[in-house]
Order: sequence, then structure tokens, then C-alpha cells
Amino acid sequence: MNCIIIDDEPLAREAIEMLVNQKDNLHLVGSFNSAESAALFMTTHPVELIFLDIQMPGINGLEFARTIPEETFVIFTTAYAEFASDSYEVDAVDYLIKPVKSARFLKAVEKAFTYSKLFKADYNRNKIEQIAEDFLFVKAERRIFKVYFKNILFIQGLKDYVVMHNDQQKLITAMNLKTIYDQLPKDMFVRVSKSYVINVQHIGSVDNNTVYIGANEIPIGGIYRDYFFNEFVTKKMIGR
Repeated sequence: MNCIIIDDEPLAREAIEMLVNQKDNLHLVGSFNSAESAALFMTTHPVELIFLDIQMPGINGLEFARTIPEETFVIFTTAYAEFASDSYEVDAVDYLIKPVKSARFLKAVEKAFTYSKLFKADYNRNKIEQIAEDFLFVKAERRIFKVYFKNILFIQGLKDYVVMHNDQQKLITAMNLKTIYDQLPKDMFVRVSKSYVINVQHIGSVDNNTVYIGANEIPIGGIYRDYFFNEFVTKKMIGR
């Protein structure tokens, strides 16, 4: 996978480059101190993955992410945790806090590889075939999968697709996140950001900004926070 690094701090770029070099299937084709210089490079060079800082002079990372091709994935790298929910508004694959730890970096990269493989498959034939009382049929990878609601961990909107994370697999289909959310039981599923719908039965813990489902950290968007906490957390909370 061809990748580039965009960060205005030289030491930060070097740190990410060291991590990139740990992965044989990542090929670093450029390192840039501004979004403007990276954008010029991308006009003539194919880039599949960008490690992108957010706070930079000129065009910031969030603004730049809105302009990149649909087939290019973004992993944000920043020192500021408060930008996490904003990053998923522009369909980021993941969000890494500096200094980036190797294990966390590798986890984000593996997610990018997984999504890349899914997107390269034949998705023109993928869709939600049928939704019943406690399950749905999803057409993916030339098969029809029966998926029980109880086994769905969360659903992520990514570009023009949704990625359904189940307890044993990931399925992707060309569908708007709102479209599938409107058809799911609202006592089990809740939208916590522009990019995520979660199954409340699988919540492990929450804090003010994040829902933890297994090893997954799902950001809570500002406009969704009050409803989520009022309807699914506070009403069922005991103690102080």
C-alpha cells in the first residue's frame, strides 16, 4: 500500500516513518510538511493511505481530508484528543494520538488494509437484501449473509459505504449510514456520531467522549452526546 506522511513537525514525520518501515506491505512514497505540497504530489502519484496531522499552517488536516480522492484512506496523527470525533466526520479510518505507540499504529494500519481489500471487491452487487424481526440479510462477496442484530457490534459509515462489524466478520455494502440506521430497532441501536451506529448491548464502558466495545474505541459526536447519555446511560446507571 502506497502511503505518505503529512505533518509540519520534522520529528513527528520521522517518528511515523520509523513505524511505517516496520510494515513490509507499507511503501512510503512521500513525506511533506504541508497539505499544499502533498496535494501537488498526489496529482501525479497514486496514494492509497495518508498519515495526516490536523493542526498545520495553511490548510489543516480536516480541511485537506475533505478534498482527497474517495479511494484514498486517512489515518489522523495528532497531539490533541479533542479532535477525535471531528476526524470521523471526514471518514477517517483511525485516529492516533502522539506520541504514537507501535501496537496502536499497527492496529490502525491493519484496519486500513482490511477496508482496502473490502473496497476493491465487487460491491456493485452488495446490498441489504431483507430485514426481519431479529436479523437481516446482507449481500456481500457474492454471497448472502444472515446477520442477527444481537451479533452486530457497531456499524461504521465510510465514504459511500457502511462497514458492519460483527462478532466474527466485517461486511461492507454500498449504503448510506442513515438508511440502514432507520431500519434497525432503536431499543438496541443508537447513532453516536455522523459515522457510527452502535449496538448498546455490546458496550463495555463509556467516558464523556468515547464508547468502548471490545478493543474498539468509538468517538461520541457532540450533537449525539446528550441523547445517547440520557436515553442509554443515565437511565440505567446506579451509584454516583
